[in-house]
Amino acid sequence: MFRGANAVSLDAKGRISMPARYREELMARSAGQLIVTIDAMDPCLCIYPLPEWELIETKLRELPSLREETRRLQRLLIGNAVDLELDGSGRFLIPPRLREHASLDKHAMLVGQLNKFQLWNEDAWIAIANADLAAIKQQPGDLPGELRDLIL
Repeated sequence: MFRGANAVSLDAKGRISMPARYREELMARSAGQLIVTIDAMDPCLCIYPLPEWELIETKLRELPSLREETRRLQRLLIGNAVDLELDGSGRFLIPPRLREHASLDKHAMLVGQLNKFQLWNEDAWIAIANADLAAIKQQPGDLPGELRDLIL
């Protein structure tokens, strides 16, 4: 399980060092093999351990292929998916076109999302985190029932 928001830096080549606290789990779960793709809803990237991504691919494959929404989602997620591998120093390279999608520069945020990570431009992460918090505070009664019943 991946949790927490971690400030990370991209080097001049577009490499990020995976925080040490996640490396052991990633090596155990996926031998350091990762998949990065765009997030279809937010201006960030999603990074999955390979076994988690394979579950996503299976679900996408099972969707009705005659529906335009299915094909659109498959094009976006699978068409932008790139295989990555942690190197001996725990780093991985984000391809330029994916860095561009998420407006990544030197300062980024790696955010654990249980089974995956999101990789955000640091300023975009701060803005969305603040907006999310404000929205929940402003309309707490508008949460769906399953979220209202969640005990925190």
